[in-house]
Amino acid sequence: MTKDWSLIALLMCCIVFRVYVDAWNSRGRHRIADRRRLWQMNDNGPALSAAGTTKRKWELSKFPNNNRTQIAREKRLLSLFTLVTFDNTICGGLNGENGTCVAAAECAQRGGVASGVCANGYGVCCIVTVSCGGITADNNTHFVNPNYPSTFDGMDSCQVTLVKSDPDVCQYRLDFVQFNIRGPETTNNVCTYDQFIVSGGNPVPIICGNNDGNHMYIDTGVGQTNPVTLTFVTSGNSFSRSWKVRISQIRCSTIYRAEEGCLQYFTGVSGQIKSFNYDPTTGLQLSNQDYSICIRMERNFCGIQYMACPDDAQGMMIPPAFGSAGQIMRSNAFTLTGNTQATQIVSMTGTSCMTDWLSIPCATNLGRLPSLPMMCVDRLCGGTFNSEAQNLNGSSVISTVKPFRLIFHTDSTEGPGDVGNRGFCLNYVQQPCTTKLK
Repeated sequence: MTKDWSLIALLMCCIVFRVYVDAWNSRGRHRIADRRRLWQMNDNGPALSAAGTTKRKWELSKFPNNNRTQIAREKRLLSLFTLVTFDNTICGGLNGENGTCVAAAECAQRGGVASGVCANGYGVCCIVTVSCGGITADNNTHFVNPNYPSTFDGMDSCQVTLVKSDPDVCQYRLDFVQFNIRGPETTNNVCTYDQFIVSGGNPVPIICGNNDGNHMYIDTGVGQTNPVTLTFVTSGNSFSRSWKVRISQIRCSTIYRAEEGCLQYFTGVSGQIKSFNYDPTTGLQLSNQDYSICIRMERNFCGIQYMACPDDAQGMMIPPAFGSAGQIMRSNAFTLTGNTQATQIVSMTGTSCMTDWLSIPCATNLGRLPSLPMMCVDRLCGGTFNSEAQNLNGSSVISTVKPFRLIFHTDSTEGPGDVGNRGFCLNYVQQPCTTKLK
């Protein structure tokens, strides 16, 4: 909660002054009370006793209630110094960036820039930006390249340290607003030129290339744990790089916390999932990847359907052995193979996927739900997205295993026929609960 400390200090001075005045007035009231009669005669007049003697009836007289006037004066005094508090929630700045709603003085103390107002004008939307060598404990911080928004062309190791703002923080979410560094080498698709490295949290694979719009979740554990560091390693070589990573701190108790062990976490009935450095025309499947992708199961949904993204920039021609040359082209939305001599065109599943694969628990083609577990597959790879092996045509794939979780794995080498693999891009839609899916 944000507090205006200058108002608090002024209010404390007024309270001390009020106490002094009340103490002085109290002495005067006691002197007046000493001269008052503590008892007074009843309005009914004297009563006659049984013996004929006059007997007076007395009752305790209440002092007049002078506190009402005093309370009214104090209310008028406090109304002049109202203490305004508001939550430090996420807010939208004037330039479209997300920030944190804080008091103007606190924003300056954090080294941020005020970008618009929030909390009915009592706060400002504070945008905090850090670069190489920075340390931050602020929520919604932006990690940018040197000289941002200009691009960076040089050799450097640019590191930022993340510190929890509260012991209750369990995760960091990294949103790659901009992420464009040099891609992998083209023999084995390893990130040897430029690298993005995360250390101090759960194991995170090294990535490179273009990852605009993608994200990561970093598990930090409960309590005061070690800081997490984010590092961009660049190799120069005349490449224009730019990055802007929004860092959000996720509390342990929030509903937005990802499931443990999930590098990526998606919410909503539908969405899109892409491997790192995926691009249908220029991207390359990265080697040495091994991580989980999780999707929150929404209320009243029991299954999930995956489909390869529409591919307008299709790849190489299918050889004549698979059809008429020039009539069908290989899709780039799912090209995931490894260590093969020939480029794979058809779908591959199960034990045929030993080096690079995407795991979807008990995957089946849409409309062909299995009656026995052995009729579904867990690993998919090849040049076509299909849960049935040796298929040239793509298909939607459905899974009812809960929680909804995929595993993406690639090894450290690519065969001569695999160096052009793009990775994968999948659209997902959760399926409503029916007797067939429960």
